[in-house]
Amino acid sequence: MSNKPNPLKAIQEKLRSLFAGTESKSDKKPGAPKPFLNIWTVMIIFCGLVFLQQPFFAPKRQTIPYSQFKQSMAEGNVDDIVISPETIEGMLRGTPGQKFVTVRVNDPGLAKEMDERNIRYAGRTENRFWGYLLSWVLPLGFFFLIWRFTAKNMGGGMGVMSFGKNKAKIFAESDTKISFEDVAGIDEAREELEEVVDFLTTPEKFQKLGGRIPKGVLLVGPPGTGKTLLAKAVAGEAKVPFFSINGSEFVEMFVGVGAARVRDLFSQAAGQAPCIIFIDELDALGKARGMNAMGGHDEREQTLNQLLVEMDGFGTNKGVIIMAATNRPEILDPALLRPGRLDRQVLVDRPDINGREAILKIHSRHVVLGDDVDLGKIAGRTPGFVGADLANIVNESALLAARSNKEVVESSDFDEAIDRVIGGLQKKNRVMNAHEKEIVTFHESGHAIVAESVNLADPVHKISILPRGIAALGYTQQQPTEDRYLMTRSELLDRLAVLLGGRVAEELVFNEISTGAQNDLQRATDIIRSMVAEYGMSDRIGLVSYERQRTPMFLPQGYSSEKNYSDESSARIDEEVSLMMEEAHRRVHKILSNKRALLDKLAALLSKQETVRGDELRAMMNS
Repeated sequence: MSNKPNPLKAIQEKLRSLFAGTESKSDKKPGAPKPFLNIWTVMIIFCGLVFLQQPFFAPKRQTIPYSQFKQSMAEGNVDDIVISPETIEGMLRGTPGQKFVTVRVNDPGLAKEMDERNIRYAGRTENRFWGYLLSWVLPLGFFFLIWRFTAKNMGGGMGVMSFGKNKAKIFAESDTKISFEDVAGIDEAREELEEVVDFLTTPEKFQKLGGRIPKGVLLVGPPGTGKTLLAKAVAGEAKVPFFSINGSEFVEMFVGVGAARVRDLFSQAAGQAPCIIFIDELDALGKARGMNAMGGHDEREQTLNQLLVEMDGFGTNKGVIIMAATNRPEILDPALLRPGRLDRQVLVDRPDINGREAILKIHSRHVVLGDDVDLGKIAGRTPGFVGADLANIVNESALLAARSNKEVVESSDFDEAIDRVIGGLQKKNRVMNAHEKEIVTFHESGHAIVAESVNLADPVHKISILPRGIAALGYTQQQPTEDRYLMTRSELLDRLAVLLGGRVAEELVFNEISTGAQNDLQRATDIIRSMVAEYGMSDRIGLVSYERQRTPMFLPQGYSSEKNYSDESSARIDEEVSLMMEEAHRRVHKILSNKRALLDKLAALLSKQETVRGDELRAMMNS
């Protein structure tokens, strides 16, 4: 027997092993080698099989013309003839084992000639079943395998049969390694969610007294405050599976897909109860019904209806707690917020100064800090910052220190990181002419002197004429001494004076004004208009608050031009805003006129150093 390798057999074995070892993308382990099999490999193998079919599958026989067959038969060189409706096959006596085939023609005397020459012959009927199988069924089966392979490797719900599968990321008990130790600055929200952990770990403690475990918790708050982190911490503390999905991943262009995904998600969660389902950005799915401008019962509303049924209905899932997060609670459907669905609403607000310091400690655990770094002072310089902002500052400071080849992260790196986050990237290559630089210098000096001259403004931390961001040619940074939640009329007027300090300084020095005060004037106008139309702080308008347009609760907002009052009231408001602005302008003009020498001295120092610290400014004012 020959040991010569059969190339066809090798190809078949390779194809069998490839199909047996194919995995979908979702089943692959990280770091595993990429599979050899893909759609192009399959096509190449198929073409190779077709090309090799004739030499390897077909019997080895010689095709001869019918005339040659007749001549060989007359010479007595053929035997064992098999006659079929279309062909004549047989053996050649001169060459042992050599078969021949020829196309049959209409020859009525063929049988008589074979009898006369004592040639063995037989007839055969044609069985077309295997021919049809090879020509139709096998190609169809092959292309079906290609389709299955392609749909499987597309993954993520891209296959036609997987539209109704949910796209939730499932974290097992051991995968969720976040705990409450990783959460800081939001102590009240943390305490609320610690009870949820008790519900999941010891439900009998509450059920024996007749209590009902809450079904859902809604986390509301500004972006970046740690809502998703809190949900993961709950799952990590409770040691239960955690299903995480975004609200927008439910809704597709095909009707019914979102509802099917909701059913599939809750079905999986019920099989792994107790567990947590976390829906991030709930407003993408749970917007109040009837808000569709085009009308009709659209796909999003069907998905929301299915979610409401799964959260509360005849098919109640025990041990499944739903957590959701949003920064737009005002647009959610009321049916989502009623008791029995999202029972608890937990506010995850911006951290105070102590919370910011605790957050900075968590994010700097793996950062090598210098001895001069005081996280308490950094927390004081970042009022209004959320956890994501503080994490960004720590990361930026570490990158800046590494860029300068430092061994530790110093306080100056944190200062530069804060300036970068607040004002933007420093424009080192932006060159201003001498006159523009002088205008910017006096402008920022005016802001700083007014801020230190009034009683209720935040103290100055730094003055700089280094351009930053898109349009900032300079900046004056103030550092609050404490977190404030209420503002008095006197405090607002002092803030207004600081904003006008730059514009008034330009008027005093150059007897000219520039476009540099545009943002200052805009912010000053917003303060005065709010004082007049909202806070009732105008003696002429009185104790009236004119309602503003409804705006997002936790997202940035400005004053709306929409009004629900008369034109006469609008004219009175505009007049009062102008009068209060003129009064503030006169006050600032008087302050800077009395301190003109200090203004020139500070501008000269700022022009020389480009940056002046708040301590230097206060030393100049006290000398």
